[in-house]
Amino acid sequence: MTVVLVFLGGAVGAPARYLLDRLIQKRHDTVFPWGTFTVNMVGSLVLGFLLGAGSGVGVPRELSLLLGTGVCGALTTFSTFGFETMRLVEEGSLLEAGLNALGSLLLGVLAAFCGYELATLL
Repeated sequence: MTVVLVFLGGAVGAPARYLLDRLIQKRHDTVFPWGTFTVNMVGSLVLGFLLGAGSGVGVPRELSLLLGTGVCGALTTFSTFGFETMRLVEEGSLLEAGLNALGSLLLGVLAAFCGYELATLL
């Protein structure tokens, strides 16, 4: 059953990542990868929320597998983040590469923290 839940969540998360990335990126005429950045922040927020909810009321294991591992695992993307950061470096967009790397790390942790705190408040 575990594999099925992760598979179903991934079947939702992967197309959501692609569609959100395209929707966001086409609205920005810049080299900065706003689409990937956004889906990674949303995934961090949701994972933080799940962790916070689990520490409070307890999230069923099945829901954590479906939403956390499945949806968020497919929604967020470290490999694309790495690729896009290296592409920025190769193109000479060093400021954007640095902002992407540091911003993703700092804001991703902050988003997870905010999700956690939000869940504990509810």
